[in-house]
Amino acid sequence: MLASSAYLSGKLLLAMPSMTDPRFARAVVFLCAHDAGGAMGVVINHKMPDVKFPELLTQIKVSTPLDAPKELPDIPVMKGGPVETARGFVLHDGAYKKPDTIKVDDRFGVTGTVDALKDIARGAGPQKMVFALGYAGWGAGQLDKELQDNAWLSIDATPDIVF
Repeated sequence: MLASSAYLSGKLLLAMPSMTDPRFARAVVFLCAHDAGGAMGVVINHKMPDVKFPELLTQIKVSTPLDAPKELPDIPVMKGGPVETARGFVLHDGAYKKPDTIKVDDRFGVTGTVDALKDIARGAGPQKMVFALGYAGWGAGQLDKELQDNAWLSIDATPDIVF
């Protein structure tokens, strides 16, 4: 188990060449939360080429008001991980906040509600963002063991890298 000062919330995990799980081959994972109970992150570099953000908004019936931009933003949709793949997560800059936003640190937050998608559709969403379907999750001690086994390399996350 990692010491509390070693928890990696707000860091990036880079899958090492020895990664044996094909779902995480060459993955870059932003860790939204990491503590003694486990970890949760979003893969930010596995694009879903057949999923278009405007079509996704239409499919889930996020309508745009009349004063919204004429075209919905064409944000890449990432395969965020193997857990809850029908659920969307917006990883965004720290300035955007909703009541259910999880503040990772001053630079990053993550929001997983339709309200965030509505804001994006009407041009009032976060300035910088990544949208992902699904997430990566680890139980207590699981990520710590994978780190000890050299399956992941952790590095500092910066907005320039993430967005």
